[in-house]
Amino acid sequence: MSRSADPRQALVIGAGLSGSAVAFSLAQRGWTVTVLDRARGLGAGASGLPVGLAAPHVSPDDNLLSRITRAGVEATLQRAQALLKTGTDWALTGVLEHNLAGKRRLPSDPADHHSSPASAAQIAAAGLPPVTPAIWHAQAGWIRPRQLVAAQLQTPGVRVRWGQDVHAIERQGDLWTVTDAQGQTLSQSRFLVVASAFDSLALLRPLPGFAVPLNPLRGQVSYGLMSDLEGDLGAQHNPFHASPALPPFPVNGHGSFISGVPTPEGPLGWYIGSTFERNCEQAPVRTEDHAANQVRLATLLPDLGQAMAGQFGPDRVRGWAGLRCTLPNRLPAVGPIDSLRMPGLWISAGMGARGISLAVLCGELTAAWMSHEPLPLPPAWVKHLAAQRYAMA
Repeated sequence: MSRSADPRQALVIGAGLSGSAVAFSLAQRGWTVTVLDRARGLGAGASGLPVGLAAPHVSPDDNLLSRITRAGVEATLQRAQALLKTGTDWALTGVLEHNLAGKRRLPSDPADHHSSPASAAQIAAAGLPPVTPAIWHAQAGWIRPRQLVAAQLQTPGVRVRWGQDVHAIERQGDLWTVTDAQGQTLSQSRFLVVASAFDSLALLRPLPGFAVPLNPLRGQVSYGLMSDLEGDLGAQHNPFHASPALPPFPVNGHGSFISGVPTPEGPLGWYIGSTFERNCEQAPVRTEDHAANQVRLATLLPDLGQAMAGQFGPDRVRGWAGLRCTLPNRLPAVGPIDSLRMPGLWISAGMGARGISLAVLCGELTAAWMSHEPLPLPPAWVKHLAAQRYAMA
């Protein structure tokens, strides 16, 4: 337990993507950081997702969400390049977005050159018809979140305490105190960052004036082994085989399909998902969601979906499910919650399904803000991310 008044010490609740990113960015600035998590080890929450994408959002008016996710993807890819092993932990593959129903459109005058109309060769490589509307994101790729979390938590200056079930937080003098269900003090600090996704709500809701409207979003990913595909998808092994080939890069647009990435069990696998179920606070793996992901694959990549129909049988398909945390405007809540009434209490949560793309950037924003450094985003953008936008009058 630390009672030090040293302003360069901080306490972080949550050892997932958001919490580890905050801890890493603070430690890089010379802070001593203690991270508490109720799990016994890595990947118990949404950061246990086997693999996901760092890819930007696009919009015809290049709206704020598009600009922020573009900055977030850039920060995430830089972090991955610095900390992770290419090919096993992450890869800058590019991502093809199947623009189903014309839901996504590029600005007429793009602010960057990272996203563009997909070429005929890229569309063909994905196994889609030549006339398919699609966008190519050059600065995008897949990442295994658990590996990123582990690397960030191993930073000098970061100490992780597992098995710490934080039940309540309260301010005592100038210190924030966290206690367990028996009322025993787990730790204290002048600066406390709550970064435990939807679990943040149970901790913060009892505090007077807290009004950040965090909501749960359950998602399930279906996956299987690449070795099981060899009999059905022989195009990679036999150029004369008529079956469709697996895309050489991830494809998204209605969920995402990723292949050639290690599974949690070790061997290389393929992945499709995830489902989206709002206002669900439990995350079991469900058979009906495997069926939903099969439909998702058939919509995203019709030929491949047909060829892989047999992979969704109970003897082959595997699953992962977790809870993400969302906010109504799809932008996270970052920074001091209410600096007047709750000084020293911060949050980094509400990444939704874009945790891989946003958590690193939000961690950098939090650490720069706490360290009184220039912020990594324009003030007008920060205003829309600031948790204090929800502070009650």
